[in-house]
Amino acid sequence: MFEVHQPRRLRKGLGRFIPVDPWTVKSPARVEEAIFDDGLNKLVIERVARKCYVPATKILIEVARELGTDFFKISFSVSGTVLEQLGAWAGDALALFQELASLGAAEFLAQTYYHSLAWFVDWEEFREQVLTHAKVVEEVFGQRPSAAENTEMMYNNDIGCGLYSLGFRTIVTEGVDWVLRGRPPTLVYRAWGCDARILTRHYRLSDDVGYRFSDRSWDQWPLTADKYADWLSMLQGDYVLIAVDYETFGEHHWPESGIHEFLRWLPREVMKRGLRFATVSESAEHDPVGVFDVPPWATISWAEGRDTSSWLGNDLQKTSFALYKELAPYVRALGGNVLRLWRELGTSDHLYYQATKEGLTWAVHQYFSPFKDPVESFATYLGALQVLARAVEHEIEERLGNYLASFKAPPGKEFVFRRPDGGFLGAASSMKGFIKLLKEVPEESVIYHLGRGDFQAWFRIVLKAGVIADELDAVRAEFVSGGIEDIKGRVLKILSRYAR
Repeated sequence: MFEVHQPRRLRKGLGRFIPVDPWTVKSPARVEEAIFDDGLNKLVIERVARKCYVPATKILIEVARELGTDFFKISFSVSGTVLEQLGAWAGDALALFQELASLGAAEFLAQTYYHSLAWFVDWEEFREQVLTHAKVVEEVFGQRPSAAENTEMMYNNDIGCGLYSLGFRTIVTEGVDWVLRGRPPTLVYRAWGCDARILTRHYRLSDDVGYRFSDRSWDQWPLTADKYADWLSMLQGDYVLIAVDYETFGEHHWPESGIHEFLRWLPREVMKRGLRFATVSESAEHDPVGVFDVPPWATISWAEGRDTSSWLGNDLQKTSFALYKELAPYVRALGGNVLRLWRELGTSDHLYYQATKEGLTWAVHQYFSPFKDPVESFATYLGALQVLARAVEHEIEERLGNYLASFKAPPGKEFVFRRPDGGFLGAASSMKGFIKLLKEVPEESVIYHLGRGDFQAWFRIVLKAGVIADELDAVRAEFVSGGIEDIKGRVLKILSRYAR
């Protein structure tokens, strides 16, 4: 199985926290240009296509035609971000992937569209990204995915059953030793809590190709196709899942290393030993032998450490992600361009570049990162969030009524109506709910909240509707001076002008 992904990299100058040009945030195109360095992204995708995607996929097509698709089949997990970039700048590479699909030689899995940390935002975001990705895969490659993986093979029991509830029978993840508890990664397991089939990556054999192929200090260097096929033939079990970044074949290991010849000859050596290739879904047809149990508080991945520390392990990453999540209810209410840009900022790579690791692990992170260190990456990411936040504020001002009709405050930020003695009357998370409760609560509650500035604070801080807060402040001042009798009616009249 090949993982195919390229992020949309950020523009480095954002890290200087230069004040955002007020004209920039009024133009969707200028916001996008301010956040992303598409000159660099075009350069990278063209280079990776030239060195890896085109030559490696031509090899796979050649092998499929020569050996037949009854014998040779592989699986791909291709992110939505790389599909967009291939469509824009490397159409020849995309056409080769489509040719491979048309031959019946490749299965395409579902994943989060933006190769993101959507699961850690909430279920709604995860569900939408996975289903969007599955739809695009069907449109581009002509097959509806029945198997899936979460970003970077992140998995726990809730993720597994969440994907199963979306219609994916088979889920791919890492063969983590503490989860397998001595069981081999070459057998099919069942998810804890549902009937999903779990395939586990053989990380040792996968990393022999993905990481160690070019390492001349490795005691098994050089790794040849016949030697690797021998190792495969000695395994016990029903299948072996070799899963690597597709960029392994020409980008991470350059063509001069012999990686393309390894890819070309491995299927032939496998055939000599009486083995065959199968897709992820075909491999999952074996009966499960036990339960794969990963509690939600112990999420695994295929990164170093086999956990989530590569994305959410340090204070830089936790701060970045917390600020990212803060924007969620606002971009959802607005939709359109700001929602799409927010989702692109959720791509896992942006957090990966902020990791602080040691030794070889540090070297791996730095190899992938366009930044000199995690601090520069952190500053750049916060700069990108700053630009997007300003664009969100502008969109709210321009479309306040429609925005308020869609906005829903996250848990913990609802407005709680109380009596002056503190007694609970109800809670509202939306404009519609607020108006409904406002009509029902006694006048004394309205006077209490308006006088304390509670209404104003909720509209200004939570809903970002400062104009409404200002009008409510004016009503409060007028009421204090004795100029209003029906205060509830005045508040409702103000809100009705913005309600949809």
